[in-house]
Amino acid sequence: MKDRLNWRGWRDGALAPVGVRARAFGGWVRENDPVYRAFRHPGPVEKGAALGVLILFAALVVFLLLFDWNWLRGPIGRWASVQYDREIALNGDLDVKLFSWTPSVTVNQLTVGGPSWARDEDTARVSRIEASARLSRLLRGQIEMPLLAITRPQLVLIADEEGRRSWDLNADRPDDGRGARLPLIERLVITDGALSVEERRRGITLEAVVNAREAAASADPGQTGFRLEGEGEINGAPLTLTIEGGAFVNIRRDRPYRFTAELEGARTRLRADGAITRPFDLGSFQARLAMRGQDLNDLYALTGVVAPNTPPYELAGTLTRDATLWTFADFAGRVGSSDLAGDLKVDRIDDRLRVEADLTSRSLDLDDLAAVLGAQPQVTSGGTVAHSGAPGKLLPDAPLQTDRLRQMDGRLSFKAGSVKRNTFAVRQVDLGAALKDGILNLDPVSFTFSQGELNGTARIDATDDMPNSTVDFRLSGYPLEAIIPARDGAPTVTGRALGRAKLEGPGRSISEFAGRSNGSLSLVVPQGRIRSAFAELLGINVGAGLRRLFSGDVSESPIRCAVADFTVRGGTATARTLVIDTDVVLTKGEGAIDLGSEQMNLRLDGETKKPRLLRVWAPITVSGPLQQPRIGVDTGAVAAQAGITGLLGALVAPVAALFAFVDPGLAEDADCGGLIAGAR
Repeated sequence: MKDRLNWRGWRDGALAPVGVRARAFGGWVRENDPVYRAFRHPGPVEKGAALGVLILFAALVVFLLLFDWNWLRGPIGRWASVQYDREIALNGDLDVKLFSWTPSVTVNQLTVGGPSWARDEDTARVSRIEASARLSRLLRGQIEMPLLAITRPQLVLIADEEGRRSWDLNADRPDDGRGARLPLIERLVITDGALSVEERRRGITLEAVVNAREAAASADPGQTGFRLEGEGEINGAPLTLTIEGGAFVNIRRDRPYRFTAELEGARTRLRADGAITRPFDLGSFQARLAMRGQDLNDLYALTGVVAPNTPPYELAGTLTRDATLWTFADFAGRVGSSDLAGDLKVDRIDDRLRVEADLTSRSLDLDDLAAVLGAQPQVTSGGTVAHSGAPGKLLPDAPLQTDRLRQMDGRLSFKAGSVKRNTFAVRQVDLGAALKDGILNLDPVSFTFSQGELNGTARIDATDDMPNSTVDFRLSGYPLEAIIPARDGAPTVTGRALGRAKLEGPGRSISEFAGRSNGSLSLVVPQGRIRSAFAELLGINVGAGLRRLFSGDVSESPIRCAVADFTVRGGTATARTLVIDTDVVLTKGEGAIDLGSEQMNLRLDGETKKPRLLRVWAPITVSGPLQQPRIGVDTGAVAAQAGITGLLGALVAPVAALFAFVDPGLAEDADCGGLIAGAR
């Protein structure tokens, strides 16, 4: 209480002089200010001036009440035509009502022509527009429309190959991608609306009917609210679009406006159930989006976002727009025979799209991933089966769409926690990609096998129509038994392979790139084991090899080392070093592999390290397509050896004929350390 009394005392003492000065100033004004005295005691002059102002105001009111607004149709049309560089005309009556709490305007027969590059079609023709605004909001700088009624609007929207849009009245100002922000419309009525869309860059045409009706007690619920129905084409294929929303009655800014939209075309079907968060800011909404189709790459025609080729898919998630940022969050579903989940963001930065995606798969079908790399998928009852596209070829020949890669930037992360059973025993996959100004960097490219892994990077320069690529992949610890099939229930070869592929060259597809590349290919087996029968057969030892093979012998011989090192020039891989060194046979090879035609032509010559009787000395040949190589024996060499035998038998004695089949076994161990070190 004491503190309160002290405060009041201080306040009264501090403010008292202010009050005194204010009263003194007011007294001086009353005694000395002529304006104040004139208002308090007006004379003839003041009374005449006030009467004149009232007369002018009344005359203005009467003038506005009686004014024929049609006189302004021409000036308004000419001003707008110059302002927006197109013909704009008000051909019907113009009526304006200003003296109301909701001023209104009615325009009849409005025509808005097309820009200079699309003058053949008027952008808009409207029979009648009636609009009103709330005066209290206008005085605060806001537009709130109690009514907007449009009768028989006909809109023709054209976007050309250069991205110009006929409906953009501010062509000098580029589209910022934030979406239109319309004023709040409490009642919207559209009668017999027609919409024509032509998007020339993506080959889209659409003819739609638009209506918006108010709800009535006797009205059919299906006939009220906003509805747009359209049909057309996209790249020659049928396209349908339907958008529905509630009736525009008593809409508020703080109450979301709900809508549904369905689009079907380009082998794709999209359905969105959502709401515009703040009517009618079209740059902000949220919807539940369900999408399915034959190939995610087809979405480019509808969205402009580049997606890889995939098998048929079905995905669902939450689609959100916040100005330029689009987010497809927490989506999940299936692509081919694989599950897929993640988050996708699409933003417009400096007039370029930027896409960021973080994707995961709990169980990946490797054939689905092959489709992303250009293989052609085929979904069967047992899952996805992917093939290269060309009969008998292993490498995909689908061309890279370089023009699309140059239109956007982005980042991708994909991880597969597990992989369905596959020929290569892949267990996990980890991929990363970054796209910037037409250059795509793949890092990492990582495949984890049941034993071993493949890691590497790739760079694709798509700034020109002919992309140029660089790849560098390293294989470590991969089991040979996963490559070479077992026989009689026992592995033919065991060991761990190390390899590297380092290639560079042009090519629109993986197949074309391989057929024109330069670099090196190498495969090294530091040590391992091989069935003794096959070790002997590497030297074509008939006496030991065939006997062990047909007797079911599963004994093994050590592999000291195996090295295959190829130099690649113009798509032809020529053997620089080709050696298989076992404890009984040293095999050396030569030849080449045409990566373009995927044809092999290799020759292996084996030399025994121990004396052998009845050894057929003939090279082993590996020829034919990479997908199904043929392993055989050079019969010409066998025939030559048999010819020597016949000559010895005729000239000397039958026992001497055996000398041609005797090998003293003079081959020495290979320098494995040097060979492995020399492999690139």
